[in-house]
Amino acid sequence: MKERKPTSFDIAYRAGVSQATVSRALSDSPLVNEETRRRVKDIARELNYKVDKNARNLRSQKTKTIALLLNEDHGTGDSLINPFFLSMVASIIRASANRNYDLLVSFQQFSDDWHADYEDANRADGIIFLGYGDYTTYVKKLTHLDEQDAHYITWGPVLPGQPGVSIGCDNFNGARKAVEHLLTLGHKRIAFVGGISDGSPEFKRRYEGYSEALRAAGIEVDPALQMDAETSEDAGYQAALVLRERGAAFDAVLGASDLIAIGVMKALEEAGVHIPNDVAVMGFDDIPISAYTYPPLSTVQQNTRQAGELLVENLLKLMEGEKVESFLIPADLVIRGSCGGRPLSQH
Repeated sequence: MKERKPTSFDIAYRAGVSQATVSRALSDSPLVNEETRRRVKDIARELNYKVDKNARNLRSQKTKTIALLLNEDHGTGDSLINPFFLSMVASIIRASANRNYDLLVSFQQFSDDWHADYEDANRADGIIFLGYGDYTTYVKKLTHLDEQDAHYITWGPVLPGQPGVSIGCDNFNGARKAVEHLLTLGHKRIAFVGGISDGSPEFKRRYEGYSEALRAAGIEVDPALQMDAETSEDAGYQAALVLRERGAAFDAVLGASDLIAIGVMKALEEAGVHIPNDVAVMGFDDIPISAYTYPPLSTVQQNTRQAGELLVENLLKLMEGEKVESFLIPADLVIRGSCGGRPLSQH
């Protein structure tokens, strides 16, 4: 019986690495450390493994395609896409096209091997992730991608020691500026509506910016004025009802997202509370609908056009082997009728 030829999967099993790492190690890729390259080559010699040059050349071809994977957000209606990401998706499409790349858009499926699903399957040269659900679970997936030497970049929090490269909004200073503006309008009892657990690091940073602005003004942070809420109008609506039931007086609300803030506004309106005379409301994101609520919603603007451009630009650098660092994009205030005063954009 003819003896079976050893494959790169046999080497991967013996070396305790992915098949993609084996391929890179055998081609002396700088993405694989020297110790792993040596171990893989030793096992290949031991198994008398011969590289299939035709197959290798086929695998090394560029697809000129980027995979854009979105998190399914069940709190945002039938579309399952947070509206904040819609304008960013448009920017990513434009930035990819300008660089002659196609875009493969899909929901994150959280398979055991994202890298094999896209890069190794020759479907895409790199991956952009938008949204993550619970971050504590999500970050484990990113760690797995690092182990596979995948080319990927995420829009999200920038935290010490996190895997991969992330680009995100300066949530801390964006929220701090929002609260400082509310303070200049004379508000002192400012509520914060949004989850602040480790599973929601962006909302948590917004809460920390909110807290810092209050403390800097000599105002003690009142835990009774914080309500957990996910990113949806209904969550904001329900949180506002609970805030009022608590009986804790508040004269302004910072919603951790525009969707939350819009839900808060609806609950206050139904309760006969006038916005902004009785309670001022500020959101975070500047999604398109925020300009068309009644009154129009003041908010912290994340620059989604710039974000999409930077995600594509830096992913391409990673794909070319360049070193890329995580960083934050500044946020601006957009002041509209829900806070009173003169409408303006603060930069």
